[in-house]
Amino acid sequence: MKSLRTLIPYFRPYRQGMIAGLMLVVVSNVFTLLGPYLLKAAIDALETELSRWFLVRYALLIVLVAVVSGVSRYYMRELLNGISRRIEADLRNNLFAHLLRLPAQFYDSWRTGDLMSRTTNDVLAVRMVAGPAIMYAVNTATLSALALVLMVWIDPVLTLLAMLPLALLPASVFYYGRQIHARFERIQSQFSELSNFMQEYLSGIRIVKAYTQEDSQVGQFRALNEEYLARNMSLARVWGAFHPSLTLFTGVGAAIVLWYGGGQVIAGRITLGAFVAFGFYLTLLSWPMIALGWVTNLFQRGAASMQRINELMAISPAIADGPAPIPTGVVRGRVELRAVSFRYPGTDRWVLRDVSLVIEPGQTAAIVGATGSGKTTLVRLIARLYDATEGEVLFDGIDVRRLALDELRAAVSVVPQEPFLFGMRLRRNIALASGEADEVKKLMKAVDIAHLTEALADLPEGLDTRLGERGINLSGGQKQRATLARAIYQDAPLLILDDALSSVDSATETAILRELREYMHGRTAILISHRVSAVRDADVIFVLEEGQLVEEGRHEELLALNGVYKRLLERQLLSEEIERGEALVGRPSP
Repeated sequence: MKSLRTLIPYFRPYRQGMIAGLMLVVVSNVFTLLGPYLLKAAIDALETELSRWFLVRYALLIVLVAVVSGVSRYYMRELLNGISRRIEADLRNNLFAHLLRLPAQFYDSWRTGDLMSRTTNDVLAVRMVAGPAIMYAVNTATLSALALVLMVWIDPVLTLLAMLPLALLPASVFYYGRQIHARFERIQSQFSELSNFMQEYLSGIRIVKAYTQEDSQVGQFRALNEEYLARNMSLARVWGAFHPSLTLFTGVGAAIVLWYGGGQVIAGRITLGAFVAFGFYLTLLSWPMIALGWVTNLFQRGAASMQRINELMAISPAIADGPAPIPTGVVRGRVELRAVSFRYPGTDRWVLRDVSLVIEPGQTAAIVGATGSGKTTLVRLIARLYDATEGEVLFDGIDVRRLALDELRAAVSVVPQEPFLFGMRLRRNIALASGEADEVKKLMKAVDIAHLTEALADLPEGLDTRLGERGINLSGGQKQRATLARAIYQDAPLLILDDALSSVDSATETAILRELREYMHGRTAILISHRVSAVRDADVIFVLEEGQLVEEGRHEELLALNGVYKRLLERQLLSEEIERGEALVGRPSP
């Protein structure tokens, strides 16, 4: 239950509503208990007064009490359940915002399905604590206390005898509560597995179909689902035993009341009206006893879920603003790496080792190297998606770890190697950085530079076409050009293209690069590409090999060195010739 303490701050904005709602709980219980008292008074008064007006008067009073109790109970639920919904929304918003602040390395180890489970199913379980569980816990406490006071007032001995079976209640609640908590944790864990499986295989449905793995995946899903069912049935068995045990305690109490209380009426020690009222109070008391089990169940579920949420919220962003972040000010776009080494968290292999380089403002720099040489990692350090393990990455002469993170990211436009588009209109995807797509001239300029204009004719609604998940209704080249247009629209001083044109043909790439040269005038640009045509005109080319900077200079200078760059060039030219040869072989003869 300790995990639920972190929920307390979420109640503070709604404390007035909570107080009003809990007061209505007390009011509704007072009027609920007033009904049996009026019935007692009416029955006892029948011995001295018998008239229609007498019966109507008591009947109207009982109806009035029931109406007040019902109205109070309605507004009690309206207030407390409404607040719990707001707390649910606040918790989910905070959790989502926290997830967005976490660095890329967090998502390297956490599965999407598990995160989805915690932001949906677990938050819902916590909401049940914030509303119904608290409401019925207070309801149970006040109704039980008031009913016991009235029962003792009627007959203390009879009350003691009726309560004897309930002495076993605390031990029963403690035992079953622990069982429910443990089983619900296992259920939520399995739900995460199920959600992750669904998310992963629905995202890769085309691969599943291409390799005819439908039956295999159905079998795996069935096994996960059956385990989820088994864990739910395990909880259902515990809950099924808990509820009857509480009913048994109250049933034994009712039998004692009938036996001993009936004798008291016969002996004339209590009136018939008092005996009837006592029976009503015991019946009213049985519901709180049953509700106590349900409330215990809700609290244990909520505690298990809040513990899972707290695990996420306790993770501090490894990449965040320092205690006194420096604003970027007027951005020049100078990039420098000083003796930078990097390895991914949890691994021993150095991806970059002792790399030092300088890119002056307004320069177009290219980074080349074989697959796995560390090119993509290097530009991730510049955008501070990761922090260098050793050394410094400087932006305009300031260590990026000292800069305001939001301002640094706003000054850098990154076109990643793998394009990602959201399931919304193409126009909104391109204008993602600003959040608005109302600057039509700026938007169309970005579309033109990225050579996306001709693709719009093939889309049913042009820029207003709603894209499928991950932009599935666009080709690979169209996705890359849309992502490039997004970066151009951001209009940042530093543009990073991480092999961003690998899916377009050579002619289109040449045309895009020609347009980009004019756009990049006065901006710093970093190009990563496996095609020599994309980098040969760069102001400076950096060559990486196995994570180390081995060569740098202009295209002609690097060729003259007769080293790694030249070997990469020869290998690329040979690969292109082979591809052209295969294309000619596959072409039908005239």
